[in-house]
Amino acid sequence: MKEVKAMIEIKKILFPLDLTENSSKILPYVLSISEKYNSIIYLLHVVQDLNKWGKLYVPHPSMDVFQNEAIEGAKKAMDTVCENQLQSCPNFQKRVVSGDTVDEILKVIESEEIDLLIMGTHGRKGLDHTIFGSVAEKVVRKSPAPVLLINPYKIR
Repeated sequence: MKEVKAMIEIKKILFPLDLTENSSKILPYVLSISEKYNSIIYLLHVVQDLNKWGKLYVPHPSMDVFQNEAIEGAKKAMDTVCENQLQSCPNFQKRVVSGDTVDEILKVIESEEIDLLIMGTHGRKGLDHTIFGSVAEKVVRKSPAPVLLINPYKIR
C-alpha cells in the first residue's frame, strides 16, 4: 500500500522587496504562486537604520529627519507598486519597517508563520559581494521557512 503524502499548503508568502525594477520583475512569480495556492502575500520593505551609519558625523535630530523621510518615501513607493501591480491580487499586506534587512525578514517569518519566502538576488560578485555580503545568502542560512530565490537578471 502506498503512503499518501499531504499536499503542501502555502497560505502565507513573504516577499521582501527593495522597491526597484528588480522587484517588479519578480512580482509576477509571487502573484502566480499566490494565486495557485490562494495565499496571502506579505510585502516587506526594510529601510536601513541610518543611525547605525551616521551618528558620528551628523547630529542626531538630523538623522531622525532623514530616517523618517526615508520611511515615508518607501511607503509612497510601496503604495505605487501596490496600485500598479497588485490590482488583481485580493489578499496582500504591506509593511515598511526600519532596521537590519536580514533581521527584519526573519522576524516577519517567525511572527506571521510564513510558509514560503520569495526573494530576489542581486548577483553581486567579487569585492562588492565580499564587502556587502548577500542578504539572500544570510536569509537562506537562517530562515525557518523554505526560500525561493529568483535572479531578476535572468528573467526573460
